[in-house]
Amino acid sequence: MANQLSVSSLTPAGAGRFAPSPTSDLHLGNLRTGLLSWLMARATGRAHLVRIEDLDAARVAAAEGVVARQLADLAAIGVEADGLVVRQSERLGLYEDALAHLPTYECFCTRAEIREASSAPHGDGYRPYPGTCRDLTEAQRAERRARRPPALRVRAGDVTETVRDVWAGEVSRVVDDFVVRRNDGAFAYNLAVVVDDVAQGVDQVVRGDDLLSSAPRQAWLTRRLGGRSPVYAHVPLVLGPDGRRLAKRDGAVTLADLTASGLTAGGVLALIGASLGLCAPGERVTAHTLLARFDPDAVPRSPWGWTPPAS
Repeated sequence: MANQLSVSSLTPAGAGRFAPSPTSDLHLGNLRTGLLSWLMARATGRAHLVRIEDLDAARVAAAEGVVARQLADLAAIGVEADGLVVRQSERLGLYEDALAHLPTYECFCTRAEIREASSAPHGDGYRPYPGTCRDLTEAQRAERRARRPPALRVRAGDVTETVRDVWAGEVSRVVDDFVVRRNDGAFAYNLAVVVDDVAQGVDQVVRGDDLLSSAPRQAWLTRRLGGRSPVYAHVPLVLGPDGRRLAKRDGAVTLADLTASGLTAGGVLALIGASLGLCAPGERVTAHTLLARFDPDAVPRSPWGWTPPAS
């Protein structure tokens, strides 16, 4: 990965967005990404949107309290949303319509079958689909359909797609025939996120770099659905004491945890700001203070190691 893109050369337009999943309260890494998403949007003249990615129907009802806490935590550190907060569970018709405009086919493969038939996984563990069901006859599909419901895959043709990421540089991947609707009927993340970004005018995507490898796939799909590929900026992750991606197993990692340990919301904001080189630890700042100091080209390119305070 090379040829880093200078943020100063970008043309301000459209919107950025932060799109958490309501599976749990936001931890320090999520809050840091949310703040960076807001800073990048504001620094480049864009609106900033918040979208709740709650496609898993089994979790939607249980997630109501989580969503409220996530929005409250973002507001507590000054991350503002322009306009209404959008929820994917309320936009299923958009995804159905998008499917009608894509070349898709039924796939009956299990994960184990794909693992056995595909080439070596990418560095992120993703195994490209080997095309097993791509050219089945109608009789073969009917026979398999009687045994298990199919997923839908988009027919991408194993093209190579390249995106230029603000912080990671140039990233190229082969776009395999990826799933756009799961075999339980739920729309896949890669479809929903692209449909929403196109519909909402999102042209800047700031998120964790664990999703970097999906950017070429999503850029390809964006153009296939009539949109323009957004500017991508993938944030190096926050790591816990064990060197792995920060998670609740690491102790006091949510805003509620941290305030219970003695930090204020402002103190948490200063902690995040210090990790970005925008303030001193413990300095009294607001999100707008950090915005006035923000230089996207100076964002650290390495992960931030975090050790929760001793209880």
